[in-house]
Parts: sequence; C-alpha cells; structure tokens
Amino acid sequence: MAAGTMTFQWTAVAAFLYGEIGVILVLCLPFISPLRWQKIFMFPLWSKVAVFWNKMFLTIIVLLIVLFLDAVREVRKYSSVHVNEKAANVNSSTFDHIQMKLFRSQRNLYLSGFSLFLWLVLRRTVTLLTQLAKEMTSHAALETQVNDATEAAKKYMAENERLQEALSGKGNGKKKESTDATEEKLKEEVEHLKAELQKTSNAFHKAKTEVAAVKKQSEGLRREYDHLMKEFEQLQVGGSGLPYKHRVSKFYQQNSVCWYLLCKRIYQHL
Repeated sequence: MAAGTMTFQWTAVAAFLYGEIGVILVLCLPFISPLRWQKIFMFPLWSKVAVFWNKMFLTIIVLLIVLFLDAVREVRKYSSVHVNEKAANVNSSTFDHIQMKLFRSQRNLYLSGFSLFLWLVLRRTVTLLTQLAKEMTSHAALETQVNDATEAAKKYMAENERLQEALSGKGNGKKKESTDATEEKLKEEVEHLKAELQKTSNAFHKAKTEVAAVKKQSEGLRREYDHLMKEFEQLQVGGSGLPYKHRVSKFYQQNSVCWYLLCKRIYQHL
C-alpha cells in the first residue's frame, strides 16, 4: 500500500472531520440568526431525525473514542520501535517503513481526536443556538407586551387629563350651588339625628322607669311568696285538730286568690 493512502475507516473519519468543520462554520455565520436556525430545526425532516439523535450521538462518540484509543496505541507502538531501530542502525528501507507507520498512526490520532472534539463542540453549538432562539422569542414577546402596556398607559393618561380638564371647566359654574346643596343636606341630617337622639333618650327614660316598677313588683311578689310559704309550713307542722289533708285543702281554699295573682304577675313579667 502506498504511503499516502488510507484505510476505509480512517477515510470515513477524515470525511466526518471535514463535514464537522463545514457545519460548524455554517452555524457560526453571523448573518444567520438563531431564530432562523430554530425554524430550520423545526422542519419535518429534522423532527424525524431528532428521535434518533441521542442514540446516534452516543454511538458516534463511542466509535470515535475507540478509534482514538487505537491511534494512541499505534503511536506508542511505532514510537518505541522507531527509537529501537534508530539505535540499532538498520538499513534505510526498514527505517523509512517504520517512519511511515509512525506518521500514519500520528495522522490517525489527530483525525480521531479532532473529530471527537468537534463532535462535542457541534452538539453544544446546536444546543446553545436552540436555547438562544427560545430566549429571543420570549424576549420579543415580553417586549411586545411592554410596548402594548406603555401605549395603553399613555392612552389612559391622556383620557384622564381630558376628563380632568372637562370637569374643571364645568365645575367652576356649579361649585357654589353644589356647596349650598351640601350644606342644606348636612343641616337636614343634623336635625334628623337630633330627633332620633331625643326619641332614644325618651325611650331610655321610659325603659328605666319600667325597670324600677318591675323591681318593686318583684319585691312585693317575693314578700307574698315568703308569707305564703311560712303559712304552709305552719299548716304542715301543727294547727287545729283537723286531719292533715283537710288542713292543706283549707289552706289552698283560703289563699287560692293569692296564688292566682302571684302566678299571673309572674307570667306577665316573663
């Protein structure tokens, strides 16, 4: 195999590296805004690819890591062989062949390393562009809301000023009339309150008199009740030679009127 040729896997890695460089350069173009990239990412084709994006990303990461480690192994292998062959002073063709192998291993190391690095950079760039597009969309929406609110506030302030001017112009002629009407209304309210206060005062004195009368009546009822209880106890203890039931019935017949008046007064004051 010639010195300049590459195997299929490393040719694919080199093409992948060149593709990453081109995509990153396109994504970094200043005249393409993140909002336009978001619209491009919203195409149906990208929506279908997004379902397998994470699996594809991890798969490529694993493949590039394996190739990078293999390239590191090859570099270490041929570096040690190169030193040994140089120290042994072998013929020039063998030494050139070892140098060719070392050159290829170093080239593969750089290809796999930069491909892995740019793949991570590409993923991060796409993520940042998407986030920036969302932030710009929300900022535009907030700016629109602020402008609408500012215009509405200016409109309300202008209407308020016109209303104040209209009220100040009309109020100068009616200010005195409104003041007189207010004074008359206040006087009527004061008179009404005085009348209500007088009624309340009379009702209070009347209630106070009734309470005093009720207290006097309750005192009289209490004395009558005590007197009747004393007579009832005397009938229970002794008296004439009549039987007990006859004496009690006689007591109730003599004081039935008092009991009736007592119960009637109590019922009236309940």
